[in-house]
Amino acid sequence: MIITDAAPGTPCWLDLGAPDVPAAAAFYGAVLGWEYEAMEGGEDEGMEGGMFRRDGKTVAGLGKLTESGARPAWMIYYGVPDADATTRAVEQAGGTVRVAPRDLGDWGRMAQYTDPQGGQFAVWQPGKDTGVELVDAPGSLSWTELYTSDAEAAKRFYSDVFGWWYSDMELPGGGGTYSLVTPAGLPETRMQGGIMALPAEQLTLTNGRPYWHPVFDVEDCDAAVARVTANGGSVQMGPDDAEGVGRLAVCLDPSNADFVVLTPEQQS
Repeated sequence: MIITDAAPGTPCWLDLGAPDVPAAAAFYGAVLGWEYEAMEGGEDEGMEGGMFRRDGKTVAGLGKLTESGARPAWMIYYGVPDADATTRAVEQAGGTVRVAPRDLGDWGRMAQYTDPQGGQFAVWQPGKDTGVELVDAPGSLSWTELYTSDAEAAKRFYSDVFGWWYSDMELPGGGGTYSLVTPAGLPETRMQGGIMALPAEQLTLTNGRPYWHPVFDVEDCDAAVARVTANGGSVQMGPDDAEGVGRLAVCLDPSNADFVVLTPEQQS
């Protein structure tokens, strides 16, 4: 499970790059019950965006997509004690640096990378801000997931960078192997995500490149899916029941950023 203790190698932040910030804020507000708070003075400084909150707690960020050729997508950040050391580890393991480590005031230090297969991710070295304030609760992040064309290579890379360790499970019906991710030094009860191999031709959102996406806890998966479609989004898969996991659906928001909604089994 994901918690907010900022342990190294655990998810601590996520933000959405969207072409239309007000539209994205309205969509996720309707689907996940989020309240959007615009960054004060952001538009005047050419930095349109802000924070999503649920029950008064920060759950994610939202910003204007400005990178040329980039697709709307969620970026997941993993906590690290030293962003510069992580950058060196990424490069030594064959990854590339998209955004070099930089300070965001006294809030913390961030960097963004691409793994050797093309999956994009980021890190956060906390200052006075350790990241999201609500996880593993309805309307918040509960899991992270990588779809990749080469799971074994991805596992080696992220193990080299973060020290993650894995336990593999076979999916029913010959669906392949799913690798469960646990941060270094933590027990299996702290599993935080999964890595799933898919053929490049099935990675249609990214023209064959791997990609990470967030899984959001919801109280009622079917009701959440109905809100997705009623507000201009679409469904790639589901809703389906996954034994031992819960009921889930893979969704796209109106700008085609992907995410998953999951009602954990104990809530079904």
